[in-house]
Amino acid sequence: MIITLNQAGRRFNQDWIFRNINLKFTSPGKYAVLGPNGSGKSTLLNLLMGCLSPSEGDIKFEEGVAIPIDQVYKHISFAGPYLDLVEEFTLLETIDFHFKFKEFYPGVDSNAVLDILGLGASKDKALKYFSSGMKQRTKLALACCSNTSMLILDEPTSNLDRQGVSWYHELIKDFTNNRLVFVGSNQEEEYAFCHDFIQITDFK
Repeated sequence: MIITLNQAGRRFNQDWIFRNINLKFTSPGKYAVLGPNGSGKSTLLNLLMGCLSPSEGDIKFEEGVAIPIDQVYKHISFAGPYLDLVEEFTLLETIDFHFKFKEFYPGVDSNAVLDILGLGASKDKALKYFSSGMKQRTKLALACCSNTSMLILDEPTSNLDRQGVSWYHELIKDFTNNRLVFVGSNQEEEYAFCHDFIQITDFK
C-alpha cells in the first residue's frame, strides 16, 4: 500500500486543521501521528482512511494499481475508543459478524481471536455487559486480526489497565509485520514501536 498526500489540507468551516501536507507513506511502515488533544490527529487518520476528503490538495491510494476512494475501506482495519460495537451482540457473534466483511489474518480463526483476547469464558456474553477495557481489547483484536494491508489505531490503549497495555504490545509485535501502520497518539507507550513520526502541529 502506498498513500500519497499532495498539498493536502483539511478545514472545518473557516478553521484550518492542517495544510500543505506533502508526504508519501509506503508499506511496510510504522508511522505515529502526534500532537496534543484537539490538534487534528483523528482528522488526519480519517483522511488516510478515505472517510474524509481533503479541503485542498489531494490524496492517492495505490496497491499495485490505483485504488478508487470508495474501495479504500476494503484495505483498512481500524480501532479507536469512539468506534461503536453492537452492544446486543455476544462476543462470538461480534467476531463472526466482523469477519463476514474482513478476511482473517493468516493462521487466525474465531477460536484464535478468542484465545488472543483471553475472553473465551465470556464468548456468549453480550458486549453491553463488558467493561470499557474489554470492549477496547475487542476492537483492537478485531482490527489486528483482519488481513488488511493497512492498520490504523487511534489512542489504542484508551481504557486499558497496565496488564491491558502489555497485552497491546504483544498484539502489535504479532500483527504489524509487513503492514502499513498508523497510530494516533500523544502517549509514547502507544507508539514506541513506530519508526516515523508526523507532528500534526508542523502543518498548521
